[in-house]
Amino acid sequence: MSRPPPDPLYILRGSGATVNSLHFCCGGDGPPFLYSGSGKGAIHLWNLTTRRAERILESHAGNSVIWLHTFKDSRSRFVSQGRDLRVCVWDLSEDRSTVTDSLLTGSVGFCQCSLLETRPGAALLAHPTENMEEVSVVEVRSWTPVCSLKPDSKLGMLMCMKMWQADSGPVLCAGYEDGSLVLWDVSHRRPYSCLKAHPEPVMCLDVDVCKQKGISGSSEKILQSWTLDNQQNLQMHDSVQMTNPGVSQLRIRFVGEVMVREGGDGTSELFCLDKLKPLAVLQHHTDMVNTVAFSDHQDPPQRLLAAGSKDQRISVWSIYSES
Repeated sequence: MSRPPPDPLYILRGSGATVNSLHFCCGGDGPPFLYSGSGKGAIHLWNLTTRRAERILESHAGNSVIWLHTFKDSRSRFVSQGRDLRVCVWDLSEDRSTVTDSLLTGSVGFCQCSLLETRPGAALLAHPTENMEEVSVVEVRSWTPVCSLKPDSKLGMLMCMKMWQADSGPVLCAGYEDGSLVLWDVSHRRPYSCLKAHPEPVMCLDVDVCKQKGISGSSEKILQSWTLDNQQNLQMHDSVQMTNPGVSQLRIRFVGEVMVREGGDGTSELFCLDKLKPLAVLQHHTDMVNTVAFSDHQDPPQRLLAAGSKDQRISVWSIYSES
């Protein structure tokens, strides 16, 4: 390693259960916040200025909260996904803590949703369904169905996905139980390409949209990167051997140079995305790290990394580098 591992800036305690999801909300007016979802259905809204939970919302009938996402055009609205098979839209305006709408997905798996804001006030939500191989895409406000995406061949259960806006329209990359990745053209409801990236189920993935490069992980010891060409073909790129097998989550920092992998040993490992070169190992937690998030601060020195663990703590780190 080129530098000694840093210590966390601070630790957020009081989740009361394993931390399964994290999402930063640092844009606009007001202090920066970190939202966390617990294994018992509690959503904590952490004020990062005071480092305290400003609100605690009881959600999803006490079931685990596995995904959180805020809207860029409004700090008063966010979406949560729970193991009660529901996706909920929340209104926090004027000190409210109200679920204004919900969608029954029917999915009993652990695949997280993906949200794409297409324009101010409009967004698409990709969610798993009761059909374990299928992705459904709906409009958020009306829940109007846009399309259903299901592979023609038997790839097994949908494991993970990421949706983004390409020049040609919305695109979704999905990882499946047999180790395949499928890149979907959402507008035309058809696959662009398919890539057998892993011998085991694809547990997690993320994409650097600007660089047209993605990364995926499985239960094996290999992190696999892949690229997209001008025809939206998925192509294998580099891979790196990890010390311990299994990756619970991958996240790419939106500036594109750094990615982080979460494993079952309580550590978070930072890599240079371009060459998959290890940069640092972040060690604090005494149990499995379930989730990680990069902050969306506009000022680079303020950007943070948060990791949530089965040990019920959230570690917050500064990993800013000018190099």
